[in-house]
Amino acid sequence: MADTGYQALYRRYRPQRFSELRGQDHIALALRNAVKSDRVGHAYLFSGPRGTGKTTTARILAKVLNCEKPVDGEPCCTCGSCDAVQRGSSFDVIELDAASNRSIEDIREIIATASLGSPGRHKVYILDEVHQLTAPAAAALLKTLEEPPSHVVFVLATTDPEKVPETIRSRTQHLQFHLLPVADLEDHVRWVANDAGIPLDERGLEAVLRQGGGSARDTLSALELLAATGGQIDEITPVDEFVEALVDYDAGRALAAVAHTVHRGRDPRTIIDDLVRHLRDCFLTQMAPELVQAQEHRANELADQARRLGTARIVKVMETLGSALLEMRGAPDQRVVLEVALVRLVHRQLDTGIDALLARVERLEREVAERSTTLAPAPVNPATGRAVLGGRVSRDASAPTPRPSTPSPAPVAPSSESSPEPEAPVSAPVGSLDSLVSRWSDDVLARLVGMRRAVAQMVKPVVRDGGVVLVVDNEHAAKRVNDYLDDLSVAVRAAAGSSCAVVVEVRADAPAEAAPKRKKAAVVPDDDEIDIEEAKKLPTSTAKSTEDELLEAFPAAKFVKKKDE
Repeated sequence: MADTGYQALYRRYRPQRFSELRGQDHIALALRNAVKSDRVGHAYLFSGPRGTGKTTTARILAKVLNCEKPVDGEPCCTCGSCDAVQRGSSFDVIELDAASNRSIEDIREIIATASLGSPGRHKVYILDEVHQLTAPAAAALLKTLEEPPSHVVFVLATTDPEKVPETIRSRTQHLQFHLLPVADLEDHVRWVANDAGIPLDERGLEAVLRQGGGSARDTLSALELLAATGGQIDEITPVDEFVEALVDYDAGRALAAVAHTVHRGRDPRTIIDDLVRHLRDCFLTQMAPELVQAQEHRANELADQARRLGTARIVKVMETLGSALLEMRGAPDQRVVLEVALVRLVHRQLDTGIDALLARVERLEREVAERSTTLAPAPVNPATGRAVLGGRVSRDASAPTPRPSTPSPAPVAPSSESSPEPEAPVSAPVGSLDSLVSRWSDDVLARLVGMRRAVAQMVKPVVRDGGVVLVVDNEHAAKRVNDYLDDLSVAVRAAAGSSCAVVVEVRADAPAEAAPKRKKAAVVPDDDEIDIEEAKKLPTSTAKSTEDELLEAFPAAKFVKKKDE
């Protein structure tokens, strides 16, 4: 009685000849030539990703080795032996799953029966997932694998060849299977859908190929799911949504994508795997486009996402997500680890590393290059015929303020006998300088680091006669500010967007210099670097000796000199 049960698509359309293998032409050619020339090896090792045809190829080899009428290295698929192999009832083919038959007792049974005869010309042993054999079992197999009976052929299949002992690999002919090219898979899916009567549009085809990921079995399983849902296929991880959130630095959008994906049954580790795989394709569109497994229009979309993200940021995102995977191992809530990692990636203030700064510079350069084609030329001062610094028309408020490449030295102190000013100097309007005073912390202090920032916190800026006067409390402070006046001047002019004089002045009502007094040091942010040599110049003298300070701290203590022995 014929079997009328339903078969999955990947079983119904399993290749039966070498010529029907998709994307493995090098394997089919090698085995077909070996059969035609009667040079079939006694042991083969098939390795490659899942669903690429390893077990199917082993069955075709077993079929042609026992075929009654082989044609040009191919099985006839009509004789009794071919039919038995195809139905899985042949006594000439023994298939074992090494994942469940991995002990030394299982291997001893194979060794004991290998020398026994069979109806066909060859007895073929197919061992799937051979890398899962125990060490004693692998050692027991070595001798038989090296010198099997003349009628025995071993075919070992694995998805992880590096875990197969070298002693086994050296006794086999190693053939490596590859993921199928997108073009081959697309043709195969269209043919299967047409033959099986499955309606398939371009959107469904794209989703099926994306979920298949180069695996023929996974692709046909996705096609079968498409048929079962009536043409509706919903990708669980919306990778494009995550990428757009990264591009726009939108933390809310990223967290919403996580919530949506987790709600649909995807765990955080799988979300990271899917996102990293997608980002890898984006990265490859910039470095090696021929390696991208995607249709042409999808590859163009990936390339556009990669351009907007930037290569450096793609690498940074992949590294951060990889670190999140490691943190998830001992985390009580893996979703929190994923959400924190995404917030760090989209919140600029939380990322202060060198890679983040390089990414910001790259992004700013890209934005400046895009805006440069739309900005109008800078206005000209009619009195001098020169361009007005910082006066470009239609300036974008969010654009970064350019810094002068070589700042001119500023005067140390105001003097009535200063050198004559250049012809018709151009200075910023007083109104802009007035606003600079109110924006001192954001626009000037933010540009300084280390001791320069600490010194700048000691001054009170005042606008006077088209320039900026840095008012300090005493002469000692004035000396410290003058030491860094050049750097402070650069920051002031950059913040003002124009050239202006910057001088230091002691407050008029400052008290006379008194005896040296310990003064609380200016607060320097933790994330700023401090120059050790500059810190050594700061006053550190104290009026009390170490012994006096200890006695003052511990009134009941007294110093005792140790007697010489």
